[in-house]
Amino acid sequence: MTRTTMILLLALSAAVAAGCVSQGTHTQTLGELDEARKSMARTAAELEKLKKESAEELQASRQANAKLAGDLEAAQAEIGKLKENFASVQKSLYEERDTLRRTEGELKKLRDDYQAAQQQMGDFRRERDLLQAKVDELKRDLAAANKAVTDAEARIAAVQKEKQELMVSLGEARDRARDLETKLAAESAQAAALREDKQRLMSGTTTAQEEIAKLQKRAGELETQAALAADLNKRLEERDQEIGKLRQAAADRDALAAKVASLTEELNKAKERVAIVTGDLSSLREEEAKLKQERDQLAQEREKLQASLQREQERLKAEEAEKARLEQERAAKEAEIKRLTKTQEELNRALQEEIAKGNIKIKQIGDRLTINMVDKILFDSGQAKVKPEGLTVLKQVSDILKTVTDKQIRIEGHTDNVPIGVKLREKFPTNWELSTARATSVVRYLIEEGGVDRSNIAAVGYADTRPVESNDTEEGKAANRRIEITLYPKDLSEIVKEVKQAS
Repeated sequence: MTRTTMILLLALSAAVAAGCVSQGTHTQTLGELDEARKSMARTAAELEKLKKESAEELQASRQANAKLAGDLEAAQAEIGKLKENFASVQKSLYEERDTLRRTEGELKKLRDDYQAAQQQMGDFRRERDLLQAKVDELKRDLAAANKAVTDAEARIAAVQKEKQELMVSLGEARDRARDLETKLAAESAQAAALREDKQRLMSGTTTAQEEIAKLQKRAGELETQAALAADLNKRLEERDQEIGKLRQAAADRDALAAKVASLTEELNKAKERVAIVTGDLSSLREEEAKLKQERDQLAQEREKLQASLQREQERLKAEEAEKARLEQERAAKEAEIKRLTKTQEELNRALQEEIAKGNIKIKQIGDRLTINMVDKILFDSGQAKVKPEGLTVLKQVSDILKTVTDKQIRIEGHTDNVPIGVKLREKFPTNWELSTARATSVVRYLIEEGGVDRSNIAAVGYADTRPVESNDTEEGKAANRRIEITLYPKDLSEIVKEVKQAS
């Protein structure tokens, strides 16, 4: 019971007590009071219903906010875990990097050792090549010397054989020479005797002269043999000198053979050193291959870790961006709900008279606001033109809607299920045309007279397809014949952008 009603009742009671009113007036006043009391009861019921609906919507909004807060806490916990994982991965990556650096240092040292070994190996190869060249030269000299020695030995053998033969011949010649000398001495003595005899016998016989000629011939032969013996002695001396030279060559050959043996031994030692260095080189190559494989594996592991780290960073960035986006959306939604609540409060204040009469219902659920207006306050029966009383109501609505820039506004026309009468079918063949025409009339007024932005508003007719009550009763049909003005969100990205610009 309102204060005005209480005052009226008190005034009425005082008037009755004072006897200032007649019985008829009193009865009429009581009837009006009773009617006012009933109207107030209905209003109180409506208010109670609105309070209940508002409480439900507030509870739903709180639950949604609690869910968003829970999701935000879960996201923050997940981000904390991801940061811990990121720190662990980063620590592992640093350790791998240090290990890789140490391995690269060891590999560099091994590479330097390998290069030194390669250089030493090159020196050994050059030394081996020089020794091999010397050995080849010595082998050629040795072969030539062997050939010379062989030839000399053959010549020595031939000379020795010839010497033996000459010695035999010389012995024989000496024997013959001695015999001849003896004979020559004897014959010289005989010749002397014969000369004496010749001197004595100047005119000897022919036989004696022939014997003298024979003796002279024999003396010439003996002289020839003596010259031949002297030539043989000279040739023997030359042979002895050549044999001495061959013996010297043989001694030189023995010295050369000893030198070749020494060089061969030195070559074998060099070969052994080369074999050792080659083995060390093979080991170094195997070690280098192993280190290269380990380095490649480390590089692959590092690439995998870097890729994993990059993916983790990208995921963290994406989650942070998603968190920021959700936070912005939540802030935008909260701001939107606050603005919508403010719009509802303004509409409630502007339309409280019609709301009190039950002609208008305003309902907010989350981020949607619906203004339900029964058709009788806007249109006459079967008409699509807004009547003057309806224009007054629409003016109050447009004064508020033209300040709303963050919502889409949809004007919906609804009818009951009663078909269009015969008289109106020429103008509105079905309820579809009537509902659409009424929605369009409201849109035209809001744009042309109310100043609502045309880009945020739309008209649609639903005929009898979306009833709010049953069409089986007159009250239900009256409730279904309505205009609904629905405010619903734009694209959330646009809202977030607007919130950023406002901040």
